[in-house]
Amino acid sequence: MFVDQVEIEVRSGNGGEGCRSFRREKFVPYGGPDGGDGGKGGDVVFETDPNLSTLIDLRYQRNYHAENGHDGKGRNMTGKSGVDCVIRVPPGTLVKMARTGEILADLTEPGVRFSVARGGKGGLGNTRFKSSVNRAPQKFTHGAEGENKFLTLELKLLADVGIVGLPNAGKSTLISRISNAHPKIADYPFTTLVPQLGIVRVEDYHSFVAADIPGLIAGAHEGKGLGLRFLRHVERTRLLVHLVDFSATGSVDPVADINVVQNELAQFSPELALKPQILVPSKMDDPVARQKLKEHETRLRELNSRLIPISAVSGEGIADLLWSIKNELQGQKLKLGDRLE
Repeated sequence: MFVDQVEIEVRSGNGGEGCRSFRREKFVPYGGPDGGDGGKGGDVVFETDPNLSTLIDLRYQRNYHAENGHDGKGRNMTGKSGVDCVIRVPPGTLVKMARTGEILADLTEPGVRFSVARGGKGGLGNTRFKSSVNRAPQKFTHGAEGENKFLTLELKLLADVGIVGLPNAGKSTLISRISNAHPKIADYPFTTLVPQLGIVRVEDYHSFVAADIPGLIAGAHEGKGLGLRFLRHVERTRLLVHLVDFSATGSVDPVADINVVQNELAQFSPELALKPQILVPSKMDDPVARQKLKEHETRLRELNSRLIPISAVSGEGIADLLWSIKNELQGQKLKLGDRLE
């Protein structure tokens, strides 16, 4: 099951109590204070695990508590610190405050640790308060309470390329053709109910990660269809491949279909609509598709000069598309390097 959003409660450990104690040792005149400090409470820590790809484990366990610090003891013994509570999440997880939406962390790299709730400090034993004028202090302090937070976790898939388009545009067929992904493929809308990730390898041993984003229809940004739920996964992509169905069963006006998807992207996030795109008329194995392409090619090139017709069934145009994607991604890396210099 693909789970990409959960709400959880976390609580860090309380600090241990400081100790009030006095020595009672033979041959030690007057004795003296020997109360130890309390131990620090455990933290609640998120750690990204590249072996995870969903938040499903957190769906069934909603409360996470770190261990409290142990109390201090006599003979100046400091209490043991509480054990941290480590929550493993997939890379690409966004940690937010549930009530305010404030972003606390964006965990994109594998192996990253982020302490979301700090454990309370341990209390001070009465030894800490000994002075020249107070040789037998009775004072000690209590441990500080840990933090309690209600969090929303959102998973945004980490992919170089996002494949978008209306239902039945051929997205699943394309990603199954070019990668190791095996999505469900059928001739009815909303066949794909969850995003599909696949690793694509190009002939010269370059590779990139592609994501099939399902459920885009008119009104997706308002929650219609599945789009609102999965549009967030497109935000991290560097390049969009926009598939348009040109077959006989597709729309009479493919340009209108393109505008529907573009509008949904822009309504969800203006920056999303400005991402580089490759426009891909699909299902070119259908004779009707070729005729449609001739009729609308001028208008299509006005919208996007990067136009690559393909057929995921026959393989036509697939090699050109992959090389165009590779060149675009490499070009972005070069530009980034130029800026850094």
